[in-house]
Amino acid sequence: AGVVPLPRDPFDIPTDVAYLNCAYMGALPAAAVDAGEQALADKARPWRVGVGDFFEPVAALRPKLAGVLGGDAAGIALTSSVSYGVAVAANNLPVRSGQQILVLAEQFPSNVYAWRELARRNDAEVVVVERPSDQDWAGAIDRAVSEQTAIVAVPACHWTDGTRVDLDVVGPRVREGGAALVVDVCQAAGAVPVDVERIEPDFVVGAVYKWLLGPYSLGYLWVAPQHRDGEPIEFNWITRAGSEDFAALVDYGDEYGPGARRFDTGEVSNFVGVAVANAAMDFLADHPPVAVAEHGRHLTTRILDGAAELGFVVPPENVRSPHLVGIGLPGRLEPAALAAHLAERHVHVSVRGASVRISVHLWNTQDDVDRLLAALGEL
Repeated sequence: AGVVPLPRDPFDIPTDVAYLNCAYMGALPAAAVDAGEQALADKARPWRVGVGDFFEPVAALRPKLAGVLGGDAAGIALTSSVSYGVAVAANNLPVRSGQQILVLAEQFPSNVYAWRELARRNDAEVVVVERPSDQDWAGAIDRAVSEQTAIVAVPACHWTDGTRVDLDVVGPRVREGGAALVVDVCQAAGAVPVDVERIEPDFVVGAVYKWLLGPYSLGYLWVAPQHRDGEPIEFNWITRAGSEDFAALVDYGDEYGPGARRFDTGEVSNFVGVAVANAAMDFLADHPPVAVAEHGRHLTTRILDGAAELGFVVPPENVRSPHLVGIGLPGRLEPAALAAHLAERHVHVSVRGASVRISVHLWNTQDDVDRLLAALGEL
């Protein structure tokens, strides 16, 4: 009851495959595949690629990404990856000697390495917030924030098992202490509602190839207004004001385009990738995050209830994400062996850390849940 009917036909996923692994990589809808093929065909005959193709598709993509985040299109920069966006944030947030940067235990490395380097250069410290026994990351962050905290760099949910980081709690706590907040929404945006106006982060980073059903090697960065005059990590021609006039590119200028465009990656036009991302975002326009979350919660609740009955360890209901969950193994079962057992039965999940990670999206059905639980039951 209450589950929104969602299509499987737009995805090239055979009926005998239960793909429960969107946290690894999202599937492309057919419209995105078609858009990519058309972009490749145009590049094969490059006289078809006009000057407008360098700018118009990118301009169309910015508000679509901003809409997923509840932010403004002027704050969106297009990047090549989450790590690129994190590097921009690290390049524009001050840290003094003796200050601290908070990250979560076993946080994804793209949101760790830049902070370690920033701390090393400034004689600061990266403080790891250990996983709390009650799985309440927001409470653990609240206890870890101190007057020495300069930056809190966290995800919207933990990538290994989907345990939530309640940003409605974390945001005010970080602002209260005067620290900066950097949020990685790679495993959340598109699958659950995100609202930067409410959270008030300094930077938000993400990638489109998971829940946004786009291509690999294309990411995004939302920059809060107070940081939009900052310094990019590369200096390319297309971010400058007036770059649409190719004949005048030899007249070098120091002025950037408006908003956060100065932070765009080089070759931001990315004809194929941007075309695929635009088509994927258009497809998702009919399936907003609140609907995806409702669909996901229905399926993951059934999965976790069934897994608990089989003796697997499941997270408390109050810390679960609706789209991404992890289960712990009972007895002598090994995560890698379990994943291989499932793959042999065309049931695809991930092993991350000590968790078997299960993640659902639009294409998943109750049949996928039944196949997963049957395969787990065999063990």
